[in-house]
Amino acid sequence: MQKITLAKTAGFCFGVSRAVHLLEDMVARGEKACTLGPIIHNPQVISYFEAHGVRVIDDPAACREKETLVIRTHGVPKQTLEAVENMPLHFQNATCPFVTKIHKIVQQNSTPENVTLIAGDKAHPEVVGIRSYCNGRSFVFNSFEELEDLISGQPDLAKNGMILVSQTTFSTKTFKKCVKKIKMVYTNAVIFDTICSATEERQEEAFRLSCENDAMLIIGGRQSSNTAKLKAVCESNCPTFLIETAQELDGIDLSGFRSVGVTAGASTPDSIIKEVLKTMSENLTQTQQTGAEIVEKEETAAASEATSFADMLEEYIDSSSDQTVVGRVVAVTPTEIEVEIAGRKHTGYVPASEYSNDPSVDITQEVHIGDEMHLIVMKTNDSEGTMLLSKRRYDAMKAWDELTEDNEATVEGKVTGVVGDGKGLFVQYNGIRVFVPASLAKINRSDSLEEMVGKTVQFKIIEVDRRRRRVVGSIRAAYREARAAAAEKFWAQAEEGQKYTGVVRSLTSYGAFVDIGGVDGMIHISELSWSRIKQPSDVVKVGDTVEVYIKALDREKKKISLGYKKAEDNPWEILRRDYPIGSVMKAKIVGLTSFGAFANILPGIDGLIHISEISHNHIANPADVLKMGDEVQVKLLDVDFDKKRVSLSMKALEDAPVADNAETAASVSIDELAEKMKADEAKAEEAAPAEEAAPAEEPTEEPAE
Repeated sequence: MQKITLAKTAGFCFGVSRAVHLLEDMVARGEKACTLGPIIHNPQVISYFEAHGVRVIDDPAACREKETLVIRTHGVPKQTLEAVENMPLHFQNATCPFVTKIHKIVQQNSTPENVTLIAGDKAHPEVVGIRSYCNGRSFVFNSFEELEDLISGQPDLAKNGMILVSQTTFSTKTFKKCVKKIKMVYTNAVIFDTICSATEERQEEAFRLSCENDAMLIIGGRQSSNTAKLKAVCESNCPTFLIETAQELDGIDLSGFRSVGVTAGASTPDSIIKEVLKTMSENLTQTQQTGAEIVEKEETAAASEATSFADMLEEYIDSSSDQTVVGRVVAVTPTEIEVEIAGRKHTGYVPASEYSNDPSVDITQEVHIGDEMHLIVMKTNDSEGTMLLSKRRYDAMKAWDELTEDNEATVEGKVTGVVGDGKGLFVQYNGIRVFVPASLAKINRSDSLEEMVGKTVQFKIIEVDRRRRRVVGSIRAAYREARAAAAEKFWAQAEEGQKYTGVVRSLTSYGAFVDIGGVDGMIHISELSWSRIKQPSDVVKVGDTVEVYIKALDREKKKISLGYKKAEDNPWEILRRDYPIGSVMKAKIVGLTSFGAFANILPGIDGLIHISEISHNHIANPADVLKMGDEVQVKLLDVDFDKKRVSLSMKALEDAPVADNAETAASVSIDELAEKMKADEAKAEEAAPAEEAAPAEEPTEEPAE
């Protein structure tokens, strides 16, 4: 063998490329996805996506929370699509635009009275989907013979009219033969040639290559309809071999053929085609010292001179370019934008995944008909008159042009993920993925990288390697710069008494540090509450937003003392304002001594109920009648605001007992008792209750503040 000819039409068609790019971009962004049926008919592509966490499901209800459901290239039945649209899930419709076009044709032209004929494979998901849009009876045939059987078996088939469509990958040769037959039998039939032009061109080129070469090699999935038809087109002209991967070449002996033509199905990735050609070249080099001449179809003889195999492959594989165009939006759907390209006859399509790097963007809300946008041409199909375009890649290209290592500006981007096991973050900036190492991403050591995902951050570019397409950024550098500028502004106008809204950054045993906009101030633990607290976390937590005021400034040491307690919340002021002497209130026993009980009347204020004010009855020890935690009613007797002392009474709220018998005598002094007995023992009921003989008063403990 001396020559290998690669078909120009080999590989992904527009619809497949569009669907695969959509799913690849979702995987690259770390999104969870599942596909409703295989995204395309190629086992290697399916395996690739499964290895990256993309599941294939048969029922939309199997879509998990936080997953995006992607509808396969071949489309789904109308009822299924309607069900998906009404379900509470996020989905992307990757149905090929040419398949969608057939759906519209059938829906608009079929009626309950007429008949729809479909040329294709009845079991193929594309045909199943097409039939669901028929408004009347529909019949499917996959060959000329099946059409003849249908005509003979249904004599009144076209009584009320007929339309004919075909599966996009149906054999063009067979379709033409069937159309001729239908026109002869059914003069009122309306014919729609819905075979994809790319399919037709691919089949025609495969047929020519099979006539010009000694053998044909077809690359593609064995379940793929268009791949099977390519094999059928070629095998009547020369020996034809169908393989899915380069590994299958080991079982095929091509050494007996002088020339081999190579083509691939519409679902075959460029990487597999490249690997097959590389393997063929290596095998031939081992058997022939002169090697093999690999050329592309219709190249001139000059192509065999200095063009290396690698150069030829790179030229073939790299179907994208930096060519830019301006498109005017003519239609918008949730999955793509259709644009009219100035100065071109091509219709441009921008998949939703190629509009922005932010997957949450709703293009139906952000893009409007008539909008103009700059785009990069990803792929052109002249035969179909279509272009696959990208806005996000244009934005990225523009951003690369603007990036320099000396750029002092602080830029903004969205955190899209954590790198490896906490090594850093990926941040999207105008379509460019920027790496921020963990040491340059955290403001505080305790910060969590995972919690930063999805947030918009400011950072500085610290390294740019255009050759390696590598950009490194620093969130900390931008933060420090911003704080330095804010601190300078703060000290220029700061005065005691100024109020600020700040965020608690850290806690210590003695207070809380608060960011008040570029500078940190400290709230001492004594300033956090009017009540005594054990630790600052009893009042505030890291991340809390607090209202503070400047209590003191040390400009030389750049230290700021902050106040947090509000004067109007001072319990002593509340006591002065709301509780005059004589007020009755509820209190809780918080302390017991030999001379009385301490009771809490307001947060931060404890008053003393002297033993003599507990009851009219004699009490030897307050603990005999009270215990910790008891709630009692008390009367406010006196307040010393200077010394922060409060006197309370329980006795004042009790009815005074009648002074009689020995119990009364025990509650008065001996002299008082003797005097009353001399006056008139018969008038005991007139005697005023004697005051309790209180013991010598011990030093009063100051109540807790």
